[in-house]
Order: sequence, then structure tokens, then C-alpha cells
Amino acid sequence: MNFASPKLLWLLLLVPALAALVWWSFRARQRAMAQFVGSRLIASLTVGLSRQRQKIRAGLLIAGVALALFSMSQPRWGFDLEEARQSGLDIVIAIDTSKSMLADDIQPNRLTRAKLAALDLMRLSKSDRLGLVAFAGSAFLQCPLSLDDEAFRQSVESLDVNIIPQGGTAVAEAISAALSAFKEKTDNHKILVVFTDGEDNETEGDALAAARTAAKDGLRIFTIGVGTPAGELLSTADPYGNRVFIKDNQGNVVKSRLNEALLRQLAKETEGFYLPLSGAGTMDVLYERGLAPLPKSDFKSRTVRQYHERFQWFLSAALVLLLVEMFFSERAKSSRRAKAATAVVTALLCFLSTNVSGAASDALKQYERGQFSKARNQFEQLVKKRPEDSRLRYNAGAAAFQDESYDDALRHFSASLSSPDLKLQEQSYYNLGNTKFRLGEGVKDAKEKQQRWEEAMHDYENALKIDPNDADATFNRELVQQKLEELKKQQEQQQKQNQQQNKDEKKDDQQKQDKQDQQKQDEKSDQQKKEEQQKAEQEKKDEQSKQDQKQQQQGDQQKQEKKDEASQDQKAPQDQRGEQPDKDAQAAQYNRVMQMTPQQAMQLLEAQKADEKAMVFQPQQTTRTNKNPNRVVKDW
Repeated sequence: MNFASPKLLWLLLLVPALAALVWWSFRARQRAMAQFVGSRLIASLTVGLSRQRQKIRAGLLIAGVALALFSMSQPRWGFDLEEARQSGLDIVIAIDTSKSMLADDIQPNRLTRAKLAALDLMRLSKSDRLGLVAFAGSAFLQCPLSLDDEAFRQSVESLDVNIIPQGGTAVAEAISAALSAFKEKTDNHKILVVFTDGEDNETEGDALAAARTAAKDGLRIFTIGVGTPAGELLSTADPYGNRVFIKDNQGNVVKSRLNEALLRQLAKETEGFYLPLSGAGTMDVLYERGLAPLPKSDFKSRTVRQYHERFQWFLSAALVLLLVEMFFSERAKSSRRAKAATAVVTALLCFLSTNVSGAASDALKQYERGQFSKARNQFEQLVKKRPEDSRLRYNAGAAAFQDESYDDALRHFSASLSSPDLKLQEQSYYNLGNTKFRLGEGVKDAKEKQQRWEEAMHDYENALKIDPNDADATFNRELVQQKLEELKKQQEQQQKQNQQQNKDEKKDDQQKQDKQDQQKQDEKSDQQKKEEQQKAEQEKKDEQSKQDQKQQQQGDQQKQEKKDEASQDQKAPQDQRGEQPDKDAQAAQYNRVMQMTPQQAMQLLEAQKADEKAMVFQPQQTTRTNKNPNRVVKDW
């Protein structure tokens, strides 16, 4: 036999104290009775009372309490050999140890708060391997990946601003040091959690480039902002305990501010997210929303003894003894049979309820071990026996959600909303939102995905109506709202692209139509040119024939004039008058030859237009030079 909680065996020390209290109360009653009642009357008043029965009743009470206390230590005996495989994540935590972490804009200072948060994350990561990287102007792996929580704790507690002599905040080197910790090639996700104020005194470009390179290697970075955007003056203590402000090379007091923009960009490059270190639940949000949903891989397997719980036996016996003590009469004559029957029935009912609670506890243990499929099956069997139990419905939904059976989880969480417990209703609405968000992620259709996420938003709002202070519901609602906005922007961009594509297609069709019309016009103009050319040639031929006829008539007229030369005395003036009309006719003929028709003028203009050239504008070439200023090395 062994015990799951052996420390609770110390509670058995209360049994002797209870026995002493019962004995003292019995003696006190006897003294009081002797003081106020005469000795002769005591015998007549206590007729039928059995001293032996009083002792038995006291013994039943003490034994019942002892068995109840003993059952709290969870006695176990008997075991089954099972092969247990330990699974978890590989998480490297990088903590900024530069002097800027001494700022006390968050109390007591940034470095102390970062160390406390790292220990909180260790408490949540029960089955995960943890490693530690310290960085300032350089970085080194202080604690390799290990399941040894004590070694990790000691490494975190030893951090201070003097552990790395080189000042600054080299985030890029911290990422490289974290990558070196993942030596084993496994399918496990590589996780880096960076605690820093983000004041990268090297170059932000190097940090972003290192993040992009790490993302290709499968590293996912979650950044935790330590500090406030308003910032605080940096100071330290001299050997005498006096406060001394840190100054730069020009003698100015240094003020350190939280650089949230860089931390958001680093996380975005590797599909992580950014959280400010504010309040006590930051690490809970980080683990539940960022780390817990990631798939875990097996580290090692071993054969373990799975002991059988036997506390139900002792608890049931304790209930029976207490019930018998309650109905056990101190008088010798009483209806003991009826009372005994009632006690037995009550004991049986309690035993049955104990068995049901024992089955529920087994399912919870399977859930805590990460065996979600087995836990879901056990919870669903209990739900068949007690379908009106909203808590069993809720637990079955939680196990189905972890087992990625989102449809079953949706059914169980919806059924648990009928609970009169407002806290359970709020948790059911919250998990309904988570389930619908996961269902939306697995849908390819944009409209269906948008509908799922809008329903998740509605469930988160219902949870906040019941508990407005639920930080997880607020965070998830904002996250889903951001996802919805991105989805709507993608749909708008796709719609714009489709519209632009339709416009381009219409424009191409219009250009083709214009080109066809232009070709038709060109063909028509060519036909017109041919017709005009043929018409011009025909006119030229007609004109030539007219000129030939006219020359022939002039030749005949000259011959006739030569014949009449001898008979006429004034032949010369007549010839001169006749010659002048011939010269005028020749001049008119020359003018007709040199004069261009409208069609010929149009052809000449078209020929000159074809020789036109566009004047190309060439802008004056200018050169731009980027001169990087000398980088100033800072010591904080």
C-alpha cells in the first residue's frame, strides 16, 4: 500500500484529540447532572439509557472521523504496468540583462519582474523542456534544454546586469543563441520567449533579419514587453548605496523606453505574438493562447506502475459509521430495525455517489496526463448516465476540444449552457467561442469562415456580459476581431482584383475593337486613294487628249494662214493677233498641269505625316547617395 498524499496522514493526530473531547464532554454532562439533579432522581430520569450504547455511539463517531481523515491521503494498492510517454514542448527563455532593465517604471524593476515571470512560466510548463539565454551586448546559453526545474530556477535567479560585461541589447545574437539550443532534430515546435524592453541599441534591421532566418528554421518567437512606453531614467547604486544616474557619452541622463513596435514586428515575422508584462496573468495568457495549442512531441517512454485508488472504500465506511451513529439510540428499547434499514439505504446511496465521483476523478486524471481521448470517452460515458449534469457536459467538451474533436466539443459546450451556475455559463460561452474559432480556421470557404468567426465573437461577448473582468475572453475577442478585419480586407482586395481584371478585359476588348475599326478605316482610305488615283489618271488622259486635239487644230490653222500670206497685205498683224491667243493657251495649259487637285494635296499631306517623329523627353539623371552615420555604441 502507498499513498498519493502521504502528508495528509498527519491529520490522524486529530483522532486522539477528538476522543479526548468526547470523553471530556461525557464527564462534563455527568457533573452538570449531579449538580442540578438529586441523586435519587437521576436513576428515575435515566431509565432505559444504556451506558454501553453511549460508548458504542462515541466509538462509531471517532472511527468514522478517523476513516474519513485516512481516505484523504488517498491510499492505493494494486497496480497495472503501463507504458507512459512523456510529451511536451521545447521552450527557450531569453532574458535581457542590459542596464536598461534596471529601470523601475514597473516595480521593483524590469529585470526582477522578468525573472519572476520566467519562473511563473516554468510553473505552467510542467511537462516541457526549458532552456535559458541571457543577453545584453552579446548572448550565451546559460541553461540548456532540460526537464530539471531546479537547475532552471537557479539559472534564472543568478541573472543580473553584470553577468554580461558588454553593454547593449543584441536581440539578433539572442535569437542565434536560442537556435543553438535546439540540437536535437525533432518534429517538436521550437519556441523562444524573449523578455526585453526592446531597446535594441545595435540595429533593428539585424534583429528582424535574424527573426526571418529563424522562422525558416521553424523557430516561433513570443515577445514579452518589460517596461512602459513612457520610460524611466536609468540609475544604479554606488558602493555607498547612493543612487547614481547612468549617463551617455555627452553627459546626458539616459531614459529607457519600451519599444513595442520592434517587439510586435519580431513576433509577427515568426507567427508569434506580443504581450506586455502587466498584471499577474500574463504568463497564463501566453501559455494558454500561444503554447498550449501547439502540438507536443514525445521525449521518452518508460514503464510505470499505475496504482489503483482505494480511498473510496474508506470514505464509504466512514459515511456508514457516521450514519449508524446518527440513528443509533442510547436507549435499550427502540425501533432499531427501521433505523438500521434507513441507515443501510443511505449508506448504499452514498456509496453509489462515491463511485460516480471516483469515475469522474479518473477521467480528470486522464485529462491532466494529456490522454484527452481516454478522458473524453470516460466523460461521455458518465454523461450517458447523468445527462442533466452540466459539469460533466462541460468536462466532456473540454476533453473533446483538446482532442481536436471540435464538433463534439461544440455539442457538449452548448448543452452545458443550461446550467444555473453563472460561472459555468461564462466558461461555456468562452469555450464555445474557442471551438467556433478553431472550426473557422479549418474552413477554406471565406464566407463560411467569416460566419464561424462572427459566431465566436458573439460567444465571447456573451461571456463578457456575465463576467466583464475576464481578461482571456477580452483578449480572444480582440484577436478574432483582428482576424475578421484581415479576412474582410482580403475579400475586398480579391473583389478589387476581380473588378480590375474585368476592367482590363473590357479595355482589351475595346482596344481590339478600335484596332479592327482602324484597320477597316485604313482599308477604306486605301480604297479611296486607289479610286482617287485612278480618277486623277483618267483626268490626266482626258486633258492630254484635249491638248493633242487643240495642237492639231492650231497646226491646221497655221497651214491655212501660210496659204493666205500672199494674198493679204495685213497678214503680219493678224498673225501677231493670232499668236497671242496661242501663247495664252499654252500658259493656261501650263497652269493646269502645275495646279494640284484636292486629292493630290491630301496624299502629299498623308505622306508627310508618316514621316513625323515624336520628341522623347528625357529627365535629367540624378543620383542618390545614402550615407550611414557612424553608429554610437551604448552601454545600456
